[in-house]
Amino acid sequence: MATTQFGPVEFVAIAFPSERVPDAVKIAIADLLGSDVVRLLDLTVIRKGDGGEIDVIEVEDLGDELDITETQLGSSGLAGQEDIDDVASNLEPGTSALVLIVEHSWARQFVGAVHDAGAAVIAQERIPADVVNEIVELAEIEVG
Repeated sequence: MATTQFGPVEFVAIAFPSERVPDAVKIAIADLLGSDVVRLLDLTVIRKGDGGEIDVIEVEDLGDELDITETQLGSSGLAGQEDIDDVASNLEPGTSALVLIVEHSWARQFVGAVHDAGAAVIAQERIPADVVNEIVELAEIEVG
C-alpha cells in the first residue's frame, strides 16, 4: 500500500459572541488533539474590536490564549489570507472567530487503501452536528 501523507483536511471557522475563546472550547480542542482523531495543521484567532478593528493572531503568537501552543503543527499557513479576510468580514464588532485547519488523521490509512484499490470518492458531504441532532430529535418525537 502506498504511504498516504494526509487524510482529508477540513477548514473550520467558529464564531464566538465575545473577543475570547471560551474555556470549554479550549479544553475540547486540547482533548480532541490528544485523541489522534485529528491533527491540527493550522490555527488562527481573529478578533473584531468594538470599533471594527481586526486583530489576527497566529498559533505561534497565542501565548497562553490556548493551551495548545505546544502542539506541533503538521503545517502552517494553510488558512490563506483570503480565508482569514472572509471570516473577519463576517464578524460583528466585539466578537471573535477560531479558524482551524485539521486533518482527519483517522482516515489516512483508509484513503491509502481506497487509492491503492483504484477506487475514487464520488460523493462527500459534511452534515453539521446541529442538523443531525435536530433530525434525531424529530425522529424520536415522532416515534415516542
